[in-house]
Amino acid sequence: MTTLIDRLVGIDPGSPLDSSFAARSEARGQAERSYQLLLHPVDAGAVSLLERHAVAAFVAVLHDQPETREHYRALLERSDTGGIAAVVLREAEGARANGPYGRFPKGPLSVEDRVGLIYRVASEVRAVLGDRLSAALEQAHLLVLHPRDASQAGLQGLLDAGWTTTGIVVLSQLVAFLSFQIRVVSGLRAVAAAAVSHRATTAIPA
Repeated sequence: MTTLIDRLVGIDPGSPLDSSFAARSEARGQAERSYQLLLHPVDAGAVSLLERHAVAAFVAVLHDQPETREHYRALLERSDTGGIAAVVLREAEGARANGPYGRFPKGPLSVEDRVGLIYRVASEVRAVLGDRLSAALEQAHLLVLHPRDASQAGLQGLLDAGWTTTGIVVLSQLVAFLSFQIRVVSGLRAVAAAAVSHRATTAIPA
């Protein structure tokens, strides 16, 4: 089975990396099924396809892993019928930061507290994206770069913008999945690059 992760990593069928990944066939299959269910659902339900693709592209830019970033940019542009893709991508570029940030509950871990960018959609951008998507991007930024600061207030902001409880669950699942997928792709590409480098340095001259 060729999955999106295979394509983003550039795993050739029958290669050593393919064989290694195949040994984790259940995880490989689950990752692909999650991708299909979250990004290409038969019934989008409480979260439209455009919202899903916009949030995915936003999160991919925040992580800045080139292959996944390009995939989700293209996915958003294909589903964009309202001319928001360029705005979402521009917002994501401006919201990038070197997190994670946030505060731990007062105690020994407080020494690791870090203050960083709190992303808010400007009023003129909100007028283009709408309240729902604007609130979703702010929550996605919080989950990616301020996971320790997630709070009831953030969830209330989503509810006030028109999100349902089901929609908020899907949004959270989407952000978590993207973070997982991007890290897997980055890790596998690093393994593949190391293998190529090792073969090059150990090759016996003719």
